Amino acid sequence: MAFTNFIVFLFLTLISSSSSEDITMENKQQCDFPAIFNFGDSNSDTGGLSAAFGQAGPPSGMTFFHTPAGRYCDGRLVIDFIAQSSGLPYLSAYLDAVGSNFSHGANFATAGSCIRPQNTTLHQSGFSPISLNVQWYQFNDFHRRTQTFRQKGNVFKQLLPKGEYFSKALYTFDIGQNDLTSGYFLNKSGDEVKAYIPDVLDQFSTVIMSIYDQGGRYFWIHNTGPLGCLAYVLERVPVKASEVDHVGCASPINEVAQYFNRKLKDVVGHLRKKLPHASFTYVDVYSVKYDLIHHATKYGFEYPLRACCGHGGKYNYNEHVGCGGKKTVKGKQILVAKACKDPSIVINWDGVHYTEAANKWVFDRIVDGSYSDPPTPLKLACHKH
Repeated sequence: MAFTNFIVFLFLTLISSSSSEDITMENKQQCDFPAIFNFGDSNSDTGGLSAAFGQAGPPSGMTFFHTPAGRYCDGRLVIDFIAQSSGLPYLSAYLDAVGSNFSHGANFATAGSCIRPQNTTLHQSGFSPISLNVQWYQFNDFHRRTQTFRQKGNVFKQLLPKGEYFSKALYTFDIGQNDLTSGYFLNKSGDEVKAYIPDVLDQFSTVIMSIYDQGGRYFWIHNTGPLGCLAYVLERVPVKASEVDHVGCASPINEVAQYFNRKLKDVVGHLRKKLPHASFTYVDVYSVKYDLIHHATKYGFEYPLRACCGHGGKYNYNEHVGCGGKKTVKGKQILVAKACKDPSIVINWDGVHYTEAANKWVFDRIVDGSYSDPPTPLKLACHKH
């Protein structure tokens, strides 16, 4: 009898312990991020490059904003869905002086940005001079000057973030793609690109630590996607037929992207140990995006490698005639790079960037933590792991 009672007691104890753990996880207080500060490239640029070098013209913005909105997309980006999910307005670009509201954060990303500064101009290579270190300088200046101006009251108080927001905000990063493609576009081999990745990630770490020193504590970091599945890479970087996978992507280029991601994950792990008061969530968007491309039909998409908005070629992409581009025919300017009829069933917008539909699909799969390390939902990304 005593033995039976002991077994029952042990069983109830185990159930209680298990239930307690479940309750603790379920009852973790949801994060209430009052602001988001984003750093990145065109995958998360909400108007930076457009403000600095000219607006991304129509048909960009056609699906959601119904007018160009600074995004290289027909509508919203993953960062827009992150902000929306957090109950915050879409982020204004730091460089955009017209109609911006920074009370709940700012976006320092610009299309074409790299982590490591490039030795070429924007017009020579297409890569932005506003590299990650410049975005950090901008953030540092923004942090200091917004608090000075808020003290003046009136409109400044309404449009600029409170001082305490900087330590409570979510810091998001989606950058690194251009560091890899820039090497390929300079005819470097995969091994040569791999060789400079440690330096790239050293510079990434430096920026993270600088933000930490400024009070930043909550970091949401995306890895880079499958570059070998993007039209602008497939058209410009030659690979052998035997190096193209069954989906149609360039395997050697994707392998380098995965190498970068492994090293980035290691860096995030190192930062966790070095910055004990911070919370880091590493998000594997590579796996999500490759799954989408691989099983496009299953998920309701068509022609996974073709651009919706472009002109000519196997992938409806021409580096000399971008989305919305025109050609002179018999002395007249004719629009030749038009948008497809239904962007909602197409993954790639312009040969480089994803459509709003694809961005929403990606967001829906990363928001619950299924592709994160540790597996942390966005709403719990303020908790240490």
